[in-house]
Amino acid sequence: MTGTFELGLNSFGEVATDARGRVLSDAETIRLLVVEAQLAEAAGLDVFSVGEHYREGHNDSASPVLLAAMATATERIALGTSVTVLSTNDPVRLYDEFSTLDAVSNGRARLILGRASATESFPLFGYDIAEYETLFEEKLDLFMQLQRNQPVTWSGTVRSPLVDQTLHPQMRPGGIPTWIGVGGSPNSVIRAARYGLPLMLAIIGGHPKRFAGHVELFLRALEEFGHPAQPVGQHSLGLIADTDDAAREMWWSYWQPVVENLAAERGFYAPTRDRFEAELDEGALYVGSPETVARKIALTAGDLKLNRFDLKYDIMNLPSSARAQTIELFGTEVAPRVRELLAAESAHV
Repeated sequence: MTGTFELGLNSFGEVATDARGRVLSDAETIRLLVVEAQLAEAAGLDVFSVGEHYREGHNDSASPVLLAAMATATERIALGTSVTVLSTNDPVRLYDEFSTLDAVSNGRARLILGRASATESFPLFGYDIAEYETLFEEKLDLFMQLQRNQPVTWSGTVRSPLVDQTLHPQMRPGGIPTWIGVGGSPNSVIRAARYGLPLMLAIIGGHPKRFAGHVELFLRALEEFGHPAQPVGQHSLGLIADTDDAAREMWWSYWQPVVENLAAERGFYAPTRDRFEAELDEGALYVGSPETVARKIALTAGDLKLNRFDLKYDIMNLPSSARAQTIELFGTEVAPRVRELLAAESAHV
């Protein structure tokens, strides 16, 4: 664990329900996200991020636009993605979008780049899933050159070459903070280290400590590639309420149908109550009272040498009031308690 510890929220733009149980429209959900970014800033959180999906009920498909709207409505909080599917984005367009966002936000833009766990963007934008690895590798190489080494001369197999190209508006020197999102592939861990980029672990099930080997691999690889230490972060799902029981019952009501649909689609385990309780007690669901969630985050941060923890606070049809409560409690009670626990742990090392 190096440097300061950041706590943030991220959303996949999933539709919420209002006080009457009515499902919000896509447009209402987008406006709600801007309000939630304001709530996150008011609660004292460090980062607010949105993902990139192309599924019904998700409204994060134009993340640079969403983040620019949030930038005009906030002043301090960092604004980023979780994740941007680089494989089906053009690196030049992505550079232009995020250099513009960084200017609009006065230097608050961030990126997490990934290969995609959901693959709807491949046919949507005319890419062949068989080129999954090549697309990401070549586009990451170009994107990092654009951030670090303009003017750029580059050629590859997935897009037209560039010759002595300089882009505008220019990013800040060295580019914006850019992380690599990893779902479990050791090759992706090594790739992040090869580029000297921070590592964001997407841990959505099972005991988080099983990723300790990935962190050790990352730290060793950074050293072997001659790069300085880089931050490690974790993205996981959760909800915070006044009591453990209230949080657990609320999350189960909305998590169960979502996982049931995913189980049918992708072959995941059936969402039984026993499995749910196991995820709460020992797995990667951060659901409970502020004290319960803070202690679990602090424990995981120690196990994985984390510098950042992002809580995905939205899930399909969750009431907007429950989302707002999670944001407020995460910022005002969980975040300071996590830092207190980590400071106490460091004092005893």
